[in-house]
Amino acid sequence: MSRIHEALKKAEQERAASQGGPAQPSFATPAVEPLLTTAAEEPLVAVAAAVPAGGVPLTSAMPSFASPFSLDALLARCPQLQWKPDEKTMLFFNGDDTARGTEEFRTLRSRLYSTREKRALKKILVTSALPREGKSFTAANLAQVMVRQHGRRVLLIDADLRGPRLHMMLGTTASPGLSDYLQGETDEFSIMQRGAMDNLFFIPSGEEISDPSELVANGRLKFLLQRVEALFDWIIVDSPPAVPVSDASVLAKACDGVLMVVRSNTTPVDMARRARQEFSDQALVGVVLNGTDHESTPYSRYYHEAFVENVTESKS
Repeated sequence: MSRIHEALKKAEQERAASQGGPAQPSFATPAVEPLLTTAAEEPLVAVAAAVPAGGVPLTSAMPSFASPFSLDALLARCPQLQWKPDEKTMLFFNGDDTARGTEEFRTLRSRLYSTREKRALKKILVTSALPREGKSFTAANLAQVMVRQHGRRVLLIDADLRGPRLHMMLGTTASPGLSDYLQGETDEFSIMQRGAMDNLFFIPSGEEISDPSELVANGRLKFLLQRVEALFDWIIVDSPPAVPVSDASVLAKACDGVLMVVRSNTTPVDMARRARQEFSDQALVGVVLNGTDHESTPYSRYYHEAFVENVTESKS
């Protein structure tokens, strides 16, 4: 039976289910429009009919829906690399739980868990109004503090395809990565890596591309997240700044919530407001105030307003 015939048969089954017929759900077939692996000998017109509007077909390198994405498969195929993290910005790799900024990230973690008791929250987009306000620093350290809790598994994704920094902070390679996956050149296992910190997985930005806006909007990122989210307790996505480009607002639609980073005494108020307007009230789950003067906030380690955390250091 050809893949196209299988796709048509599956579409008919789903149509019957929506009209009251028997449904046949499975973990390996998420409830999204089908993106199909195509055989070279099959007609292109049939392939086009199987591709959702605005999408692109998966290449033969991509896994089919019949390929289970399990924890065993992840651990077996995800390469473990020798990361060399920047200890000045990666606060939790050196084992010093008293380092400046670590307590603030633990408080931020607690706030997010409290929020998750009230709403679905697993996939978090971290952004800022402008570059160099600390979003990458926040995303990386938030992922690290999450896995410090026993048994928690976290996926960190560098979706800033314009100015990626996470691979430099973690001291690892930038590719293969997200841009390669979004172009259909590789599968989930090939772009995901892990280092010395248990249960922390990382997808770097990938090869540099010329049209990041079009690539992040092609629907593949949402498909990727749906494929892998069952295996992780948290997924942290670092995005480009929200004001200069549209990528952040597009990426936010694939996530459950947005965490915005504002740099103390640096971010213009009008820029922060413009960035805020890019996201709905429901999407925004918190604001991180980065780069505060430690001497002027002696009690920031213990007292925080709801959803506002004081995070120090970094200009990432």
